[in-house]
Amino acid sequence: MSGARVAVFRPADERIEAAATLLKSLGADPVTDPMLAVESTGATPRTDGDYVVFTSKTGVELVAGERAGGPDDRWEPGDATVCAIGEATADALRDQGYPVDRVPAEFSSSGLVDELGDEVAGARVEIARSDHGSAVLPTGLQGAGAYVHETVLYRLTRPEAAGDSAVHAADGDLDAALFTSSLTVRNFLAAAADRGVREATVAGLNDAVVGTIGEPTRETAAGEGIDVDVVPKTADFEALARAAVDAVDAD
Repeated sequence: MSGARVAVFRPADERIEAAATLLKSLGADPVTDPMLAVESTGATPRTDGDYVVFTSKTGVELVAGERAGGPDDRWEPGDATVCAIGEATADALRDQGYPVDRVPAEFSSSGLVDELGDEVAGARVEIARSDHGSAVLPTGLQGAGAYVHETVLYRLTRPEAAGDSAVHAADGDLDAALFTSSLTVRNFLAAAADRGVREATVAGLNDAVVGTIGEPTRETAAGEGIDVDVVPKTADFEALARAAVDAVDAD
């Protein structure tokens, strides 16, 4: 369907610009409505860990000084084994000159627990991520016998202006919506509630194509009454966008 209206909720930086460009290249009309804003805590990961785990490109950029004061603020991993959840995170580490020692086959917290579970007993594992990280990762690693410390690198908040896409959904003006995290789903629905259209928004989404990255995000959406049509096998935005646009075209 040429010109299909597709809502995307990535943070208001190069990610939403890249998402819009990709959707346009696929013949879609992007509806950009950032549902996440990044607030740095100024914290840095500990340097005495045997393993250090990164879960996002944003976290990598923060420790590298890209989003802070520049190279003088750069954190270094020392002798730690550097782990990345997802290829986007791994690519961000490599782009910043960091080693990438482990990337789980399944791009999720549970995937990394499975990857490291047989070797971390007695090891110190540093997890560097946002304030909305799942408990699956620390709980799983602790269960495997690791000493786990978590450093919150940034907070994720909902921008005050977010929510125009919820109104579009309520009015039946969206062909698809792309959710990249459980927090994105929750913020989207909170914005709809603020506008008094939550019920109509969910109904509108259920008449459209809804795509999510990963099973946890799908479960969050389903728990809120949203029917999820697309969960790509590869956990990245391009795969999500292509699968959703294909699903719209197939209707």
